[in-house]
Amino acid sequence: MIIQRVVLNSRPGKNGNPVAENFRMEEVNLPDTVNEGQVQVRTLYLSVDPYMRCKMNEDTGAAYLAPWQLSQVADGGGVGVVEESKHTNLTKGDFVTSFYWPWQTRAILDGSSLEKVDPQLVDGHFSYFLGAIGMPGLTSLIGIQEKGHIIAGSNQTMVVSGAAGACGSLAGQIGHLLGCSRVVGICGTQEKCLFLTSELGFDAAINYKKGNVAEQLRESCPAGVDVYFDNVGGDISDTVINQMNQNSHIILCGQISQYNKDVPYPPPLPPAVDAVLKDRHITRERFLVLNYKDKFEPGIQQLSQWFKEGKLKQF
Repeated sequence: MIIQRVVLNSRPGKNGNPVAENFRMEEVNLPDTVNEGQVQVRTLYLSVDPYMRCKMNEDTGAAYLAPWQLSQVADGGGVGVVEESKHTNLTKGDFVTSFYWPWQTRAILDGSSLEKVDPQLVDGHFSYFLGAIGMPGLTSLIGIQEKGHIIAGSNQTMVVSGAAGACGSLAGQIGHLLGCSRVVGICGTQEKCLFLTSELGFDAAINYKKGNVAEQLRESCPAGVDVYFDNVGGDISDTVINQMNQNSHIILCGQISQYNKDVPYPPPLPPAVDAVLKDRHITRERFLVLNYKDKFEPGIQQLSQWFKEGKLKQF
């Protein structure tokens, strides 16, 4: 059987911007034989995420991330359907997902590397297993639960950078659901700002490309910032940190503004910003959702419940 796949064609360099030419599409033969313990799957959806920029480097800078190899198929979050199975726990027609799904139309995979998913959790919207009811949803929920220290009824203000992205858009909604009294998003267009406030329930949104971010932040967060869900790092985060309250908390989800630069993760803060962090006893701890696998199942159930109740929107 002829299948299509996407392989890494070249590396952009640690300080370079990715381009389409870094990848190439190939047609190859899929083996005819499915061995014991394996399954043949057809790919339904793939997730393309910011962390993958690190996988394009020979050294990802993270022990838990393996680099993509030149001329080898790329991989990431994916969901698909089993077409043939020689694995005891999976049968033809089962829907499955993996964090290491190859970017190809069909594949033969080790059945033990796959997790069976229930279509009823997403009302048949299988792509949601790569969004609100998947890794972005879990990252947002568990990150806020573990690092946000939200106390319902305590009038806390949360700021979310990269607020129109996969995690940011969910984090803002979840912040409200877990008890924040005010949620403010930062994004890059007026259309995104309007979407956050009109569709996702953000109390305010700031376009960082228009006007003075510090001034807009002071207007939107008159009582300061108690929780910061950080997706971007860089100048935006420095501005937010300067307006954070005593004993506040940063949820370090991502640093996308730094991914095209050869810097350690998490990137060091400028001395003046680091001094603010220490003087105000602001927590800023690296967060990796894969360290909380014991919380995945209850997390998925909670996210699915909110989704079915109309409290959590996927777009």
